Amino acid sequence: MARKNINTIEYQGYQVELSDMIRTKIRGIGHAVPDRVVTNADLEKLMETTDEWIVERSGIKERHHVDSDTSASDLGVEAARNALEMAKVKPEDVELIIFCTISSDYFFPGSAVQIQEKMGMKNIGAFDLRAACSGFVYGLSVADQFVRTGAHKTVLLIGAEVQSVALTFDTEHRDMAVLFGDGAGAAVLQPSDDESGVLSTHLHSDGKHLQDLWLPAPGSKYRPFMSKKLIDDGLHTPFMNGREVFRNAVTRFPEVIQEALDHNSLSMEDVALIIPHQANLRISQAVAKRIGVGMDKVYSNIQKLGNTTAASIPIAMSEALSEGKFGSGDNIILAAFGAGFTWGSAAIRW
Repeated sequence: MARKNINTIEYQGYQVELSDMIRTKIRGIGHAVPDRVVTNADLEKLMETTDEWIVERSGIKERHHVDSDTSASDLGVEAARNALEMAKVKPEDVELIIFCTISSDYFFPGSAVQIQEKMGMKNIGAFDLRAACSGFVYGLSVADQFVRTGAHKTVLLIGAEVQSVALTFDTEHRDMAVLFGDGAGAAVLQPSDDESGVLSTHLHSDGKHLQDLWLPAPGSKYRPFMSKKLIDDGLHTPFMNGREVFRNAVTRFPEVIQEALDHNSLSMEDVALIIPHQANLRISQAVAKRIGVGMDKVYSNIQKLGNTTAASIPIAMSEALSEGKFGSGDNIILAAFGAGFTWGSAAIRW
């Protein structure tokens, strides 16, 4: 069969051709969220806020928070098991784990090794990837290279977050406290045996916005990297410049969606569903308006889950698939924007 759509990349000083006939297919997708539901009414008891105030600014009605014994790796294991079951893949057949998170169980090592141990996998490669809300798209791009080049046949990609434990639930910090939920999503990636699979990924960053969305401490910038003074100064809690995040997000989302379309010679009519990072319903609505589509083509579950950071896209994919929003042969676009700032997209033929 003739090869087509040849991509040329530079690898260690050499130009290498990758055939789009060898694509990375998502064989299984799954998710997990904690049982405990935290409504806006619950938050009204902890801070000066109202259901109307939260919904108007974010679209969020409720979110899920972990109990005192559940960590990001625990949620990741549950999501991974669901994805492996769909893919009909045994844990011992996984060759690489990529764990996307900014809320790992410990400062080090990364939580990917906990997934390997908890699921009884072989002594395979396992590492964490930190790209905040863009984490899953970044992770998908990395996983795609491992599968396309033949380095690994089965990659487990997980996005998992427990943000609730880093939040301060009072009026001073309500802008952040009302937004985030906990959860995990996972995907099993293998070589495709047809023309379905990951068509392309596109990654970007702009570090001048570092302090517009960040959690400063702990870190090697400080001496020591954590201290009582840092805590007293509030540097252990996340900060967001909401206006700057919104302004950039509603610009970068449409840009990177269009980039994925143009790269694959697709039009919006060729796409069954756009699955953006679930940052804020107002952002998704603004993006839909800018790209000229209705909200029926832009998936949203933020109303019931909040912003689950690196987990939001795989959770949304898992739910959208189960709801019949897309299926075999459909083109979907993933789009993310997050701290850094980082942003990216992926075009996938299911």
